[in-house]
Amino acid sequence: MSTPAAERDAVIAATEEWLEKAVIGLNLCPFAKSVHVKKQVRYVVSEATTPEELLEQLMDELQLLADTEPEKVDTTLLIHPHVLSDFEDYNEFLDVADAALEDMQLVGELQVASFHPDYQFADTEKDDIGNYTNRSPYPTLHLLREDSIDRAVEAFPEAEDIFEKNIETMEKLGHEGWAKLGLKVK
Repeated sequence: MSTPAAERDAVIAATEEWLEKAVIGLNLCPFAKSVHVKKQVRYVVSEATTPEELLEQLMDELQLLADTEPEKVDTTLLIHPHVLSDFEDYNEFLDVADAALEDMQLVGELQVASFHPDYQFADTEKDDIGNYTNRSPYPTLHLLREDSIDRAVEAFPEAEDIFEKNIETMEKLGHEGWAKLGLKVK
């Protein structure tokens, strides 16, 4: 299955808009703006239609990130619109992603963060506004460098407070405020 360029461009555009308006705009991740401005974010739209195909591409992207200078690519968003659209299936795949990091001996060098249109933290209701901190237009695996996280945490001394601040931000914003962002996210 070959995704037409126009569709790939639309997926990337929706993801960039979400990054700019939600992640950066709401300051959900204080580290995102720098890599975005420096154009060090690699956007990859996967054509995978099975978890096995996605795993193969994930491993390729992990290796590419490990082999590339951070100044060129600091982080990768592996967007996969055709597979793992069900959040529970996606959530289970995260264990597979972690196992791939171990198999590739990249634990401590890279990590995988998760975003999904139906993201739901444990012990929350589906429509809890706090879930929107991790809701993206499409299922997305975020590949990050541990060194970059360490540097960002040094520059942001209260990094452990980010999660709580994000929940506060979302509660102040509410569903109506989220809707006003005009994003292609549920």
